[in-house]
Amino acid sequence: MSKWFGKEEKQAPLHAARIEDYALIGDCETAALVSREGSIDWLCWPSFSSGACFAALLGTADNGYWRVRPEAEIQSTTRRYLPGTMIVETTFVTKEGEVTLTDFMPPRGKHSDVIRIATGVRGKVKMRMELAIRFDYGLTVPWVTKKDQDLRAVAGPHMVVLRSICTSGVAIELEGEGLKTVSEFTLREGDRACFVLTYANSTEEAPTPVTPEDALADTQDYWCEWTARSKYEGEYGDAVARSLMTLKAMTYRPTGGIVAAVTSGLPEKIGGERNWDYRYCWLRDTSFTLLVLMSAGYTEEAVQWRLWLLRAIAGAPGQVQSLYGIGGERLLVEWNATWLRGYEDSSPVRFGNAAAGQFQLDVFGEVVTALYRVPDADEDIRVPASALQASLVDHLCHVWEEPDEGIWETRGGRKHFVHSKVMAWVALDRALKNHERFDGRGDVKRWRKNRDMLHKEICEKGFDKKQNAFTQSYGSKELDASCLRLGLVGFLPMDDPRIIGTVDAIQRDLMKDGLVRRYIPAEAPDGLKGDEGTFLACSFWLVSCLHLMGRREEAREIFHRLLALRNDVGLLSEEYDPVNKRMLGNFPQALSHIALVHTAFTLSDHWKPTPYTP
Repeated sequence: MSKWFGKEEKQAPLHAARIEDYALIGDCETAALVSREGSIDWLCWPSFSSGACFAALLGTADNGYWRVRPEAEIQSTTRRYLPGTMIVETTFVTKEGEVTLTDFMPPRGKHSDVIRIATGVRGKVKMRMELAIRFDYGLTVPWVTKKDQDLRAVAGPHMVVLRSICTSGVAIELEGEGLKTVSEFTLREGDRACFVLTYANSTEEAPTPVTPEDALADTQDYWCEWTARSKYEGEYGDAVARSLMTLKAMTYRPTGGIVAAVTSGLPEKIGGERNWDYRYCWLRDTSFTLLVLMSAGYTEEAVQWRLWLLRAIAGAPGQVQSLYGIGGERLLVEWNATWLRGYEDSSPVRFGNAAAGQFQLDVFGEVVTALYRVPDADEDIRVPASALQASLVDHLCHVWEEPDEGIWETRGGRKHFVHSKVMAWVALDRALKNHERFDGRGDVKRWRKNRDMLHKEICEKGFDKKQNAFTQSYGSKELDASCLRLGLVGFLPMDDPRIIGTVDAIQRDLMKDGLVRRYIPAEAPDGLKGDEGTFLACSFWLVSCLHLMGRREEAREIFHRLLALRNDVGLLSEEYDPVNKRMLGNFPQALSHIALVHTAFTLSDHWKPTPYTP
């Protein structure tokens, strides 16, 4: 509450739906979240990392949203993606009738569009459209004008144009109301109302109008053709296809980079401070991403991701970061948006990510593994990959003895994290296995010596004999689910007693209601307050470990439990709260979907770890 001239001003209600109530639409350069109520509450324009023009997800309606829905009370809502596409179809049933809302973003030409088509199915339904554009993450109210059938909203470099006409029929009338644009109309069976929202630079002429029905057909063809290329033939085809489409929608087509999530600030615990910006590209996601893309037959996307990776890390090996911008940008300054209340009052709301400045040793292993797996591309000549990889491994020999911030990007000080050391070992091991592709570059003798020294040190300092498990860091007693990856990357065979003991210990101490936690913050302080939910990617890693250890029935049971956590359109967030039965963290989360696909291939016996060779 705030006081103004002696009166208390009422605080506006928060706007967002539950995280699992959103669906994703995108054009492979940016994406929007659409709620079950027909409200687009998040959209960064013109790219994933741009400022949001709809940010009600992290605040109130005053921070920008776009809703289309019946005026009357909704009796039931069902939705789905049109088969093989990222086109969302939401059906509203009221006492008066039924309407279907189709939302999508067509493959981008010069401009980016969001198209919404409302179709009468039966009866006579009164509809209402509300549009509140707020640039700069919900801060800036634009200047709105109307010319002919175009409604234009302009602020600084940004311009958004709204048009409301289908191929047949008259335009829906638009009116101003309280710093937003509204429209009321009625749909009978067979009637259609179309809305096209287009982004352009404010210095340009108004974009050429888009025909909604043609754009719908083009979008459906684009996604169906892409989905048909998948080579996965296991029993989890629908889940794999939806996850692969989600990853494709999170790919920034101009560069090939894949964002970790399309959102920022969604909390890992409601009301807590663990609220991060994930609209960037993490190197540690590359290994699994490239693996699943290659396994599913998407070589072109994998090669483009490889090229993004090479361009991003080009330069001095000592300056390699854990994450980059979608174009390979390095400066990702972290700051707080004080005007946003945060999702369910979870603050601060952060944009940018200070983890870009951390030292994370494991990324060397991720990079070398990724480049090891994916075919060279013609454009590799711009960035000599063999020389770059050799220089990275040479540099690693200098730095692997140093502590780091680790895979979870902790803010409580550097430690000798076991997972980080293992991934450094992976970098050396894969470089040795692949040394013929380095054109004679690199000190192979030195690499082998460091690899063997590191393996011995990890087994001595990172393993707790009393718990019969690898721990979070050297000398610690705390467990960490990242150690599930030790067997998956081939550090030790899956039937090694130390791997079996680690898996058993994690199941015993880090599982909560059948799902895996990363670690327990109260026991392993990470520099932040509060707790978090169970981490879905770690739960998928456990499934793969159990399957490869021969505990196949147990693995399938947990996998099916994980699949049941997806929302009604097949999407997963970063974490899950098993007590309150809700999703947590940024959404949709690439790592969760990467892990889902990888696990499906593992359960189908289409993937096994790189053989261990001492």
